[in-house]
Amino acid sequence: MENKKYGQGLKYVITLLIVIGILAFFQRLLMPKYMHGIVEGAMISEYYQEDMDHDVVFIGDCELYENISPAVLWERYGINSYIRGSAQQLIWQSYYLMEETLKYEHPDVIVFNVLSMKYDTPQSEAYNRMTLDGMKWSLSKVNDIKASMTSEEEFMEYVFPILRYHSRITQLEEDDLTYLFDKDPVTFNGYYMRCDVKPAENVPQGKPLGDYRFGDNAYYYLDKMVELCQKEGVELVLVKAPSLYPYWYDEWEVQIEDYAARHNLKYYNFLEYKDRMRLDFNTDTYDGGLHLNVYGAEKMAYYLGYILENDCHLESRRGDEKLEKLWEEKLSAYITEKKRQLLEIENN
Repeated sequence: MENKKYGQGLKYVITLLIVIGILAFFQRLLMPKYMHGIVEGAMISEYYQEDMDHDVVFIGDCELYENISPAVLWERYGINSYIRGSAQQLIWQSYYLMEETLKYEHPDVIVFNVLSMKYDTPQSEAYNRMTLDGMKWSLSKVNDIKASMTSEEEFMEYVFPILRYHSRITQLEEDDLTYLFDKDPVTFNGYYMRCDVKPAENVPQGKPLGDYRFGDNAYYYLDKMVELCQKEGVELVLVKAPSLYPYWYDEWEVQIEDYAARHNLKYYNFLEYKDRMRLDFNTDTYDGGLHLNVYGAEKMAYYLGYILENDCHLESRRGDEKLEKLWEEKLSAYITEKKRQLLEIENN
């Protein structure tokens, strides 16, 4: 009798494991792969493949992951860096990514791009997914989801993404099978490379706003960033990338300058340093001034590296055999992709 009960129990367990395995397989199959087209959804998860030994971690939106080349920071300054960026990354998402990052490693400097201060409330499920789905499960991710969800979203659809993506069963593409278990990297230490050129022409000026003040929620999370970095002994540096659009208002600039002064933070508005960096928006942008192409991102990194070296007192890690070997491989891949894109542009 006991053997019979044991056998039945074992069958139930095996059946349950099979069902769970099938559901897990279909969930992985149905989730977007972001390998082509909108690749931004693949960026957050790439961080977990890294050796967690960065001197600088950049956290923020596309004004970081498209505008700074970590390859140049290493090649010119011996600074090991990574960009934890995602599309329209909201400030509470940046905070929880920062919180999570500090559980994995302890960089000397964290750099945050301040454009997301313009948003005070959740914005879009599509953009939320590009940040949140790629995070590993932790309390940071749970709190990030709760802070980010729009009124139409459900928490359980993040816990079990198959509930959200089940309708993709009729829209599966070749990528869904090709990258079912392994994905190709889409960035170089978080940097998204673009080599094409589209000059900045007829860049729109900012329209007058009814209220230029940043919201209380945005300030709440900026305060939490400051407190967290102080607690962990990490220097927090604020930046505004040199993108010409979305428009950066003078009234916003004053608020960030005042905040940085009150909290003894370094703040650099790289819009003011365009000439020093020798940025040319006829050649250094691929989308009319919203983001820099590889030429602009390399110029930005060259100038930023000088600041990190001199103002933040970061020392070169050249001579570290492990890092030297790692970056030899990374630079080789970086150069290969740059040549590939340039050849493709030439052929087209």
